[in-house]
Amino acid sequence: MRNRDPSVDTSGKYDQAECPYCGSTDTERDHPKGPSLCRSMHYCNECEQPFERFS
Repeated sequence: MRNRDPSVDTSGKYDQAECPYCGSTDTERDHPKGPSLCRSMHYCNECEQPFERFS
């Protein structure tokens, strides 16, 4: 059995990022890794736009 890479777990403390387009906090973290190590990918359920978050 193969173990999942814990660095790609999308659950956890970063689920409620504020959307930069509409300001909603109804967002989900799509992927913890973005184009660089300090960014993660999120999706806004309100305006349906993906966005990056710096952490």
